[in-house]
Amino acid sequence: MKYIISKHKLHWSDRSFLKSATLATVLLLISLVINYFAGSYATQRASNSVSDLILSNIRVFDVDGFFVYGAFLFWGFMGFLFLLEPQKIPFAFKSIALLVIIRALFITLTHIGPYPNQVPINSDILSKFSPGGDLFFSGHTGLPFLMALIYWQHKTLRVLFIVIAIIFGIVVLMGHLHYTIDVLSAFFITYAIYRLAEIFFKEDKKTFTHGLH
Repeated sequence: MKYIISKHKLHWSDRSFLKSATLATVLLLISLVINYFAGSYATQRASNSVSDLILSNIRVFDVDGFFVYGAFLFWGFMGFLFLLEPQKIPFAFKSIALLVIIRALFITLTHIGPYPNQVPINSDILSKFSPGGDLFFSGHTGLPFLMALIYWQHKTLRVLFIVIAIIFGIVVLMGHLHYTIDVLSAFFITYAIYRLAEIFFKEDKKTFTHGLH
């Protein structure tokens, strides 16, 4: 515990780190606002549903609990990691913000309606982030995979996040909450977003990897 506290003191007392972390937090909050309005717009503009090779051949499974509480547990775990290693906050937050903003752009351009029979999601909080018409691409799949790429050098976390991304992908398909293309494309688009983050936030990536000394 003393070691963790000392790391926080070291980083938060550094002016450049504080500035970068503050900017990262602001960008993340802005991205969430953009995501809310983009999701609302896409939901209002949603057109007809389309057929899907996977969804058309499997029944709807009741994955409401896993979809909701699994997401909350995942976010909590991410927060725990950032608490342990504050030096990772600027790059991680900025990368997540970039993913959210790019996904918001995608969902405003794609207005395919939700699959007709899907499990109802009973969560007022989660509905703010995913109102129903924000389909392409799957955030439930993309975010864990982004974390896997961010923590790629940490084998245990890398494998864990990849497994979570795959599980979430299966869950949203079982609940007919996303089309198959939403899930599969998430891996490819997220990889591109991570590469962009490495370019845009090069100095933050160095801090993420080595910390302050």
